[in-house]
This record gives sequence, C-alpha cells and structure tokens, in this order.
Amino acid sequence: MAVATLRAEVTELLQELIRVDTVNPPGNETAAAELLREYLESNGVRCEHYAKTPERANLVARIPGSGGGPKLALLSHTDTVLADAEEWDRGPWSGDVHEGEVWGRGALDMKGEVAANAVALASLARDGFEPRGDVIFVAAADEEVNDGFGLSWLCEAHPEAVRAEYALNEGGGDRVQLGGKPFYLVSTAEKMSAPFMIRTRGRAGHGSVPSIADNALLKAAPLVERLGAYKHPPKHTPETEAFFHAVIGEVPPIEQALERAGELHPMFGLLLEALVGPTYAPTMIEASKKRNVIPSVCRVTVDSRLLPGQTPADSEAIVRAVLGDGDYELDWIEAAGGTRSPVESPLWDALQTWVREHDPEAGLAPMCLSGFTDSHWVREAFGTVAYGFFPMRAMPAEVATLLVHSANERIPVDDLELAVQFYRDAARHLCG
Repeated sequence: MAVATLRAEVTELLQELIRVDTVNPPGNETAAAELLREYLESNGVRCEHYAKTPERANLVARIPGSGGGPKLALLSHTDTVLADAEEWDRGPWSGDVHEGEVWGRGALDMKGEVAANAVALASLARDGFEPRGDVIFVAAADEEVNDGFGLSWLCEAHPEAVRAEYALNEGGGDRVQLGGKPFYLVSTAEKMSAPFMIRTRGRAGHGSVPSIADNALLKAAPLVERLGAYKHPPKHTPETEAFFHAVIGEVPPIEQALERAGELHPMFGLLLEALVGPTYAPTMIEASKKRNVIPSVCRVTVDSRLLPGQTPADSEAIVRAVLGDGDYELDWIEAAGGTRSPVESPLWDALQTWVREHDPEAGLAPMCLSGFTDSHWVREAFGTVAYGFFPMRAMPAEVATLLVHSANERIPVDDLELAVQFYRDAARHLCG
C-alpha cells in the first residue's frame, strides 16, 4: 500500500476491508484478518491469528512495550450484519468514495474503526514509537452474533493475548450539541442483554370451531400488552449522574431528569428513558404453524435490557409482578453484559487531553449504552477500564445512528482521519 498521507492510507484500507464480505453469519472473518496481517506486517507490526475454527480468525497485533507501563487495547470487530443490495444507492461491498464518504456495509459498524486502529498502529511503528506498555490491536470475529468465536473466546482461551489495563472500543465518540455546547459522548458502561421467553399452553383444535379448543395465543395476548405498557420507575445511575454533572454542572432530581435531558437535545429524553431502568420489549411470537390450527403452545420472546448491577433474578421479580398470576411459564434465554468502568481514570484523562487540544470548545460526557459491545468481555475477564470512543464530528450523530445496520451506510473520510490521529495520541499519552 503506497500512499502519501494517513488520510489516504486509512481510506484505502477501509475500501479494501469493505470489499471483503464478512456478513455474520457465516462471518468468514479470516479473509479480513489476512488482509490486515499483510498490511500490518508490511509496516513492521507483529501479528498473530487466533481461530476457534479456520474460517473465523481473530487478529491480534501489538507494538510491545519495554515494561513498566500500562497496556492499551484497541478493540474492534471485522464481522458485519447483512445487507440487501437492492436497498442501496451504491453497492454495499463497493467501498466507493463519493462526495468525501466511504460507502459500504461496515463503514460505521465497524470496519471504519478497524481501519483507523490499524493505520494508527502501523504509523506508530513506522515512527519508531517505543511504548512503556504494549499497544494491542484486536480485530475480533463474531461480535454481531456472539456464537463464541470472537473476543469472548479469546478472553477465555488466550487471555494473555488480549489482557490490558485500558481499552478503546466502539459505542461512543459522537459530537453532539447539548444545551448549546458541543460534547463528545463516551460510553463507560452498558446494559445487560437478558432476553427471556414467556410460554402459554392450551389445547389445539380446528380453526373453524374455536370453542372446542383452548387458544394459547389468546392467553399470551394480555401478557404482551402488560409488558408493552410497563415503564419501570426511573432511578439515577452513576452514569446518568456523571452525564448531568458534566453537561449542566448539577444532577436534577430523577423526576425532572427526562425533561431536562429533552431540553438539552430532542433525542436525549427518549435515550435517557432507556437508561434509568430496565426495559422489556416483546419482539417475537410463535404459535401455530398452520392457519386452520388453533395453537396449543404460544412462545413470546422478550428483549430485556437491565441496568449494570441488576441480575435476571432481580428482573424476574419485576416481570412476574407486571404479568400477575396466571397460567404461563417464564424462561431466561441468556444474560450477557451489564458492566461499567469508572469515569475517573488515566484513560479519561487521555480523552480529555485530546479534546482540549483538538476541539477546545468541546467537553466530554459519559453515557451508558442501552446496547451491547465487546467491551463487556474484557471488563469482566480482566477488570479492564474500557470506553467506547471513536471521534466523529463531520457526520452528525443523528445521521450516523440511522445508517448503522441500515442501507447506504457510509463514513466521512474526515472522520477516519480524525480517528487515526486520536488513536495515535491516545497510545502516546497512555503508553508512551
């Protein structure tokens, strides 16, 4: 890759990554890992592949430290969600650059960050950077599905490859106007994903004579309605308190918090509502397989998100109180996430220093994510202080949010260049 500037370098690498189809399932992330290894090793960076199966490789690259300093992991994933080419104005695997933006599936989530991490590491190696602690780049498989091929597996099977005191990942970095002042959002925590199933039972029968059967679907209907209408009494968390303190200098009473958030930014009232309590969203229902057969069993899947520190046992008491007594079964499907990192840390200081130098009018605002990232695995395994921060100021946050996992996903080249500079500076600040 013969390029003259970091801007051109990161653009070209992202184009090549987008052109490698890593839709998960099936993933096939080894192709992306090989592309990255070739690029990094050509720049003198040591790389290793770790794969549970040959076609699902994770790449781990590092600039080794001399000792005595903390390790910084730049976390990313190379798999993407699917894309329907008929819905796109440009091919989802074209990697086209159009009007200063790179188009393609994964441009935002998250091959753009993969490319920025890789170019930051490669350029630091070319500069002869000799850190005190390791600077580690992890391009993991299987974040979108989490079937045990990616970072969760690495933390268990190869912990020394990815262990670090600090980590930067996706999930934050948007520059937003809050109350007339710009702030970069930093995700310091995330909710637990704890889906469950409600099962009702009845007696099957022919659809033409409903009274001879006991319709399990009708039994499920009021349960779905109760869950859909429920809103948990809100309460402040360490993240909401830190957010308000950073933005307005005080923490409003929880009864006023949603209104105050909405005054700061139209979408923040809705966003905060999901961050002050558990949420329960019925999303899937399965009953009869045939139109003329009344179902004997109905299964309702509920997407449940719990605050850090809450457990499925805590949540089950809430759910059963909402549903009331009745003839139903409740089974938890899984529980993952629900971790937080402290806001006060050397990593926060590194972010704050960078913002003051590159955007002195702006501040930092910590947030809890309602979704899930790979940061959970390193927080849980190693106690890593992990933040989501990929700085973006060319593309408005409202636009980026609509493009993630959607048609016409794209990222401004200006934001790619900004991110490369940030990761270079963060590594020097923490590990130099």
